[in-house]
Amino acid sequence: MSAPVLIACGFGINSDEELAEAFRQAGADPSRIHLTDLLAEPGMLARFRILAFPGGFSFGDHLGSGMVLANLLRRRLRPEIEAFLADGGLAIGICNGFQVLAKTGILTNLRGGWEREITLVHNEKPGYVDDWVRVRVEPECPCVWTKGLSTLDLPVRHGEGRFTARDPGTLARLESERLVALRYEGRNPNGSANGIAGVCDRTGRVLGLMPHPEAFLIPDNHPDRRRRPPRETGLEIFRNAVARS
Repeated sequence: MSAPVLIACGFGINSDEELAEAFRQAGADPSRIHLTDLLAEPGMLARFRILAFPGGFSFGDHLGSGMVLANLLRRRLRPEIEAFLADGGLAIGICNGFQVLAKTGILTNLRGGWEREITLVHNEKPGYVDDWVRVRVEPECPCVWTKGLSTLDLPVRHGEGRFTARDPGTLARLESERLVALRYEGRNPNGSANGIAGVCDRTGRVLGLMPHPEAFLIPDNHPDRRRRPPRETGLEIFRNAVARS
């Protein structure tokens, strides 16, 4: 049976179709669920094995990137999300979705209780970045989404993507516990601390990342495909998750 995937959509989220196609190509069964319906029926989450928050501008980012959606999740869906994760469910947040996971406290949840330990702030160089970057997968990270991968070229598109931790101790714990899943290699597009492009939780089943793997599913989409064909595409991240869901 194909893994059922809940992809949140609506209210400014704009990468849900791309994300659904990524999961579809990976062999899953994605459903795009409007946030209104999810908030009205939180129990539906139990019917899925993967929860995905796409990129975009949820609620216009009017109070900060991902802040409104993060607060809604904390107030209206926390028991259901906690039960979902305790039951072995997988979750991913990409770009704005990563901002949401960080601001709910789902990531990184080192201290328990969904405290806000990390966030994504305005890029070090002001402005919106729309480009391709290379990321290195950290082999000792327990992340099931990135297991067995090495380096990936992926698109980035964000104005608030600079990873920062609440304090130096939190950053040190992320490093010592090997929870950094991805790092920018060669060029850090936003000034993220330690070049961090993505992190996971201690279970390895929850991943947040700023680059967009769902926007690079076939080698022909790579800007340098003729001179330097890519070995891996973003699709591998989704195949990993589906195989372990």
